Order: sequence, then C-alpha cells, then structure tokens
Amino acid sequence: MQIKRGRMLSAFSALSFGFFINMRMCTAVSMQSELRITTIKQEPYTVSKGTQLEGFCMDLLSEVAKKLGFKYRVQLVKDGSYGRQDENGNWNGMIGEVMRGEADLAIAPLTLTAAREKVVGMTKPFMQTGISILLRKDISEETGLFDFLTPFTVETWVGLLIAYLGTAACIFIAARLSPCEWSQPQSEQNRFSLLHSLWYTAGALTLQGAGPHPSALSGRVICCSWWLFTIVLLACYFCNLSSSKSSESTHLTVKGFEDLANQEMIEYGCLAGSSTLAFFKNSNNPVYRRIYEHMERSKSFVSSVDEGVRRAKEGNFAFIGESVSLDLAVARHCELVRAHEVIGMRGYSIATALGSSLIKNFSVAILQLSEAGELAYLRSKWWASSCIADKAKSPTVQTHSIKGIFLILSLGLGLGTLLAVLELTFKSRRHAVEQRKSCCTVLNEELRLRLGTSNANRPQENVDKDKEKP
Repeated sequence: MQIKRGRMLSAFSALSFGFFINMRMCTAVSMQSELRITTIKQEPYTVSKGTQLEGFCMDLLSEVAKKLGFKYRVQLVKDGSYGRQDENGNWNGMIGEVMRGEADLAIAPLTLTAAREKVVGMTKPFMQTGISILLRKDISEETGLFDFLTPFTVETWVGLLIAYLGTAACIFIAARLSPCEWSQPQSEQNRFSLLHSLWYTAGALTLQGAGPHPSALSGRVICCSWWLFTIVLLACYFCNLSSSKSSESTHLTVKGFEDLANQEMIEYGCLAGSSTLAFFKNSNNPVYRRIYEHMERSKSFVSSVDEGVRRAKEGNFAFIGESVSLDLAVARHCELVRAHEVIGMRGYSIATALGSSLIKNFSVAILQLSEAGELAYLRSKWWASSCIADKAKSPTVQTHSIKGIFLILSLGLGLGTLLAVLELTFKSRRHAVEQRKSCCTVLNEELRLRLGTSNANRPQENVDKDKEKP
C-alpha cells in the first residue's frame, strides 16, 4: 500500500510539473509570436507620421513590448469605431475585432465599462479620466472685479502712466523756463508748481480742466498735444468698454453640469455612441437625465472629438467628453477652457480576448510603468501645451494699435520744451547785449535762478537796484 501510494504521489507530481511547464511554454510562445494590434487614429494617442504611427499609445505599446519581450504589428480598425453593441447584440469597432479573433489586442483610449468587461478582457487602466465640459473662455469665465481695466492691456496702462508723468514734468519745466510764463522769477511766484502741474494734467485727462492755463506758446503746445492724446485715448477706451459689456450681456457663467442643464442659450452635446453618452443615458441623477434628454431631443451629437472641439471654438456650444481629451484641446487652443467639475471617473485600458493569458502580464507591466513614472512622462510629453491662438480680434486695445497718438504726444512735448528753451535763450541774448555780458553767462544765471530754489525769492530792494542799472 505504501509503495502504491508513493507511486501515485510521484505520478501526480510529474503531471503537475508537466502541466506547469506546458502553461509556461504556451505563455512564452504566445508572447514571443507576433501580436496583431488594432487601434484607432486620435490625437495624441495614435497619429500618422509618414507611413508610421506614433503617439501616446504607440509609446506605451513599445514600453510594454520591451518588458514582456514580444513582437507586434499595428493595424487601424476597419470601421473606425471604438466598439459598441447594436440591437442584435453584435459588437463593432475594435471590441468586435478582438472578439472575432481578427486582433489579439486593442490599444486606444478604450474606456473600461461593465458592458465591455463582459465580452473582452480589460487590463489595469493606464490612464484615469472622467467626463467634463469644454467651453470658450468667454462663456465659462465670471465677471471680474477689475474688468473695467480690460479695454487696455497692461502695457497700454503703463504707457499711459508714463505719458501722464512726462506731460506734467514738461509743463512744470516749460512754465519755469519760459519768460512769457514766468517773467519775474525774482519777485513772482510760479503758478505751475509740480503739484499743480500734476493736477492740471489729471484734470485734462478727465475732461474737467483745471486753471490757470498756460499763457506762453511753449506751454500751450504741450497742453494741446496732451488734450489731443486724451481725446483719442478716451474714445478708444469707451468704445472697447461698451463693446465688451454688450458681448458679456449675452454670455453665461457655466461652471458645471447643473449650470449647463439650467440654461437654454448654449447648445451642448457629446460624441455619438460613446461611453459618455451611455453614462448620461443610464444615470438616475435627474440633472444628468435632463442633459441626456436634451441631447437626444435636439440631436446635438458630434461624430468625432475634432468636430466637438471645432464647434466649441465657434462659440455657443459646449462639448461634453473625456477630460483628458478636453485637456488636450485646451493645450492646443488658447480660447478654450475645461470646466473644473469632473464626473464619472473611469479608466482607459487595453482590451484582449476574454480569458486570454495576456491580461495578467499586461496589467503587471502597466503597473510597473506607472510606479516608475513612465506613464506620467508620456502624459507630459504628448499633452504639452502649444496653445495655437486664433487670429481673432481681441476687445483689448494693444499698445501698438495706438502708438501713433503716443508719437504725436512725444513730438508735442519735445516741441513745447524746445520752444521754452528758445524763449529763454532770446531773452538772455537781449539782456546780454544790455548788460554787456556773454550770452552763455546770462543764460546760465537765468537757469540757476529759474531751476534753483536758493535765489528764487530775492529781496525787493535788489530788484529795484537792478532796474536802476543802465
């Protein structure tokens, strides 16, 4: 009995070992043979570059093949569909090709759903995603506290501040240099102090005016240049402010799905036959049900993600889709933004035949790549922002669009200051002839007297003595 029991144990061990070796050999053979991979073109997962395919999924497939040691051949899905079940229970797209044995693997942004899990094997997700909303920025953004500054750019406001300070300084200098404005610096007080010059310039900017006005030609040239500058600048400001406010009156603030369901001005839709549509169709949430019923009633579905992005760029349309696909659209187009709310979190997985031994190996390889940071690197590589801005007219006035009026102001300030210097020079030459001094000496004394503060208020008797001199 003991000998017979020993023989039975030996036979059982040999059979178990043989079965284990056979399974390992089958797995190795299946991994070493060329696998048929089906995929679908969608940026940035799979895109054409000449005769080759590249993208996130192609890089992921390459990394998994290095870890598991297999060869593969990639082919595009024949009907250009991800895979959905028709009324007869048949599946099309990549899921159908895997079920029929036309492909060993399907690698694409395939959403892991219960319906697909029943008919094919799905690996661990290689990317997490959800459902969100893609909008134009002017539809999704709220009105800011300082939106009254938006008609001008920051550069324009800085240029305006520099022009204001420069004009006030030129008025102050011209009023002190011009003898027609300040004829007796020894006894008279200059009307245009620095504070009054700033106040006078600010009053002209607001079209209020602040006296007294300059009486010299130099001061009047500066003031006329500043008045022309302010008229053009205020006209541009109010024109753009009114246009921006009138456009904002037709825009809505859409932050999430409840805001989207509670309005009727913005049309919205999702990809036809997608898992996103199935989510809203099968949901018991009343808000999501209203969204589905609206899309079904208005037939606002799109045939591709590119079409949804294009309609969102055109305005008056909100595209509902996978958040990672919407993030790519935001990275490519500056005028688009994704809503912060994300619902229905799910993952993208690789599909294989039901019961295939490849599922375990691929899942482990995906987890290893995730833990090593390779998946995060591929995400940052293919989702890098290039932000291709459309050449649409912006309501903000750029500095270069009104640089002509800045040029006119600069010429006016320069001309006024030059006239003030010339007026002082002519007076100095006349006094030099009377006093039999050099013109440079008299001009230097005048400049020290007018621009300095020590001799600004000389006693009146000194003035009388100067008048008695021949």
